[in-house]
Amino acid sequence: MTSSYEGLRAALAATPVIAILRSASATRFPEVTDTLFHVGVRAAEFTLTTPGVLDALREYAADAPPGLALGAGTVTTPAEAQAAVEAGATYLITPVACTDVIAEAVRLDVPVLPGAYTPTEILTAWRAGATMVKLFPAGTGGPEYLRAVRAPLPHIPLVPTGGISAADAPAYLAAGAAALGIGSPLVGDACESGSLAALTDRAAAFLDEIRRGTDR
Repeated sequence: MTSSYEGLRAALAATPVIAILRSASATRFPEVTDTLFHVGVRAAEFTLTTPGVLDALREYAADAPPGLALGAGTVTTPAEAQAAVEAGATYLITPVACTDVIAEAVRLDVPVLPGAYTPTEILTAWRAGATMVKLFPAGTGGPEYLRAVRAPLPHIPLVPTGGISAADAPAYLAAGAAALGIGSPLVGDACESGSLAALTDRAAAFLDEIRRGTDR
């Protein structure tokens, strides 16, 4: 059986993008995730700030497509971490360096990507047991900040998240990002009532931009 760590690693090796789903309702999360998966996005994050998200996560996880890494985001307490994993999340993402959540993820034996920004926060999260570290909010410093942080901490895999457009994505990967966390620039209004056909086109264009950028 593939472990959660292997599943996340394989998903991000195939496409270095974690799609962030956040909305006023989780009703469309399953079909949005399916749409993104068919385009090539292999990792999705259901954010816990979305009403009804645990039910949506539980129902979707029961029949999720093979090869999808399905995670829970905006996890801020050990209780939320446990509830998310029980509902089917195979990895956890936090907005800040929640060391108690990291410890709970280690206990549950699932990958955890805590949010951090400064070198001190990043190293603290890593030493606490982070699998990767979410560099958040990445857009405030851009690819150059990522490159600067990685200079003294090259062994820590960083996932820039927040404020990353399709045009910016190749620069972050060139600066050493292990993957990218992408919300509205990729998902748009699809989690509300937006067109899934438009989501397909937008996601395909996003991934094409990444491929062109990494081929240069």
